[in-house]
Amino acid sequence: MCSAISARSIGDEIGQYGLERKWENVLRGRSGGQQVEVDALGRRVRVLHEVSDVPGYTVHLTLDRQLQQTAYEALKGKEGTLVAIDVHSGAILALASTPAFDPNVFARGIKGNEWNALLKDKLRPLNNRATQGQFPPGSTFKIIMAIAALEEGVINPEASISDPGFFPFGNRNFRDWKEGGHGSVNFHRAIVVSCDTYFYQLGPKLGVDRIAKWAKAFGLGEKSGIALDDERGGTIPDTAWKMKRFRQPWYPGETVSVAIGQGYVTVTPLQMANMMATVANGGKLFRPRIVSKVESVDGTTVRDYGPELIRTIEIKPDTLNRVRNALADVVKAGTGGMARSPLIEIAGKTGTAQVVEMKGAYLKSEQLSYFSRDHAWFVAYAPVQDPQVAIAVLVEHGGHGGDAAAPMAKKVFEKFIELQKQRTEKQQVRLEGETRAD
Repeated sequence: MCSAISARSIGDEIGQYGLERKWENVLRGRSGGQQVEVDALGRRVRVLHEVSDVPGYTVHLTLDRQLQQTAYEALKGKEGTLVAIDVHSGAILALASTPAFDPNVFARGIKGNEWNALLKDKLRPLNNRATQGQFPPGSTFKIIMAIAALEEGVINPEASISDPGFFPFGNRNFRDWKEGGHGSVNFHRAIVVSCDTYFYQLGPKLGVDRIAKWAKAFGLGEKSGIALDDERGGTIPDTAWKMKRFRQPWYPGETVSVAIGQGYVTVTPLQMANMMATVANGGKLFRPRIVSKVESVDGTTVRDYGPELIRTIEIKPDTLNRVRNALADVVKAGTGGMARSPLIEIAGKTGTAQVVEMKGAYLKSEQLSYFSRDHAWFVAYAPVQDPQVAIAVLVEHGGHGGDAAAPMAKKVFEKFIELQKQRTEKQQVRLEGETRAD
């Protein structure tokens, strides 16, 4: 990070949240002042020394203003977050979290009752859900399971299993989300219809340590290093983690829950967007970045922040092709149908993450108390044939991911393609004008 001369005086306003807090020393300049000689009555006689003001630097963001606005409009009235990221560079194009708060109340001096109201609000408006929210990923985690199973060679993707609606393991039946099950299911169909039973049986075959290896390779369970304050890392459990955390061994039944993104597994929406970008670009994990450059007052670039490749994940072409084809069909003919668009072809995965464990009867989301309802996920990238942007949407207590989260991603994808078209048309007009001038 670049640095700027920074001096604080009594009465200065200091960045306390988000970008303003993280980049305080860059944004803040240096206040000027005068040392003066005065007479016995306090009247100025002469200036002894003068220090000029030094303006702070300008921080340019990677955010696209119109995509950001579209993201907020999509989330209106919901508790959730939407992150959009450039799959080829890690640049954050949109990062919205709702409900939010008005930062101007801090600039004018927040009152005690206003501060207490923010702290006590059950909807947590002070929490940036994109980077600080830690949620079970639910069925979106099946993308990691699918890649791990193919790369580790524990399944034949052409073989089918019979799904009766549950998976017996030990003295317990792990239920599929669909009562009665999905019948005969192979690898491709298991992703398209999000068959829990198929992935339940993958869990013990892989084991929690191999699952954790692949999840961590894609950046899950660790801070991304984005230039925002108070980022959280989430949890990707393995045998060593549980022994350290609880002083207990790992039990095989726990792996079954991990296989569908439940149990101890938690991630941030930013991590899931970056995971999807990595799938889209063929295995390159970039560090998410929200600042593009820093400029001095005269417009000179002080620091340019380009793409930062964290690592390249070695994945067989066949694995990528199978997973990508299945993700495209999730939207075409599966659980993500609400994301289908006539403007852009989208590949994605829905997720419905349990907040509380439900035993017994199958219940609809609206039958539960609000804070007991499932979280809704949708992670995706587009266009399918030439991926440019990846998106993760989380709606807290939103119910089914395909219903609540997928339409929000669709709106942002469609705005993205609309903006691309506008920019292409403007560029063509400019080139035509230059040609006529020549």
